[in-house]
Amino acid sequence: MSGGLKVAREGAVLTLTIDRPDRRNALDIATYAALAEQIALASADQAVSAVILAGAGGHFTAGNDLRDFQAERGAGDSAGIAFLRVLTAADVPVIAAVEGYAIGIGVTLLQHCDFVHVAEGATLRMPFVALGLCPEGASSLLMPKLAGARRAAEWLLQGKAFSAQEAFEAGLATSVTPAGQALAAAQATAADLARQPPAALRLTKSMLRRPDRQAIQETLDYEAHQFRARLQTEEAQAAFAKFFKK
Repeated sequence: MSGGLKVAREGAVLTLTIDRPDRRNALDIATYAALAEQIALASADQAVSAVILAGAGGHFTAGNDLRDFQAERGAGDSAGIAFLRVLTAADVPVIAAVEGYAIGIGVTLLQHCDFVHVAEGATLRMPFVALGLCPEGASSLLMPKLAGARRAAEWLLQGKAFSAQEAFEAGLATSVTPAGQALAAAQATAADLARQPPAALRLTKSMLRRPDRQAIQETLDYEAHQFRARLQTEEAQAAFAKFFKK
């Protein structure tokens, strides 16, 4: 394990488990870097047929660790954006197993997974506006396509929480599983993928993703620019202060 990430390889399946249970698996710089490294390695390794993303301790991820938002940022991509770029470019299929909380980037990264299994009782939310921020992860482009304009407005403008069933009905989730069974569903999907001819599998994923890749990268750029600017605003800093006080 490194950077709050457990890495396990079984045959053609790589499982990456976010393991920061004391923070409800909130993603910090080290965890983003570890995720990006492992997904890049898996994408380059033709012997890997599937990557599973999961969370330890009953939660997927509570999103970005807000402590990192208050730190000084250098030029270029943040650790979160660097991770998203690797995820969106990966030719190996990625499967998410969602239990408990999936907040912020914990939801937006699901748009870039090929299969998303969400357990009953999970809570998904994108509270960017409530934090004085704006969408990221290309969600301003992809969420209306997936869920429709009206649902995207509720989720992004109002920051409304939604359930596994709502995620499924909107097309964000592949399936709804009983509580505690999301990982098992992801493993079953991964096992099926591992039985497919590997070169054909990767080519087909690349073909499915190809039409949107340029637009996604351009949207990531635009959102990242706006997000960085929002972090410096009084609105955002006041929201962070309120969060930490609570």
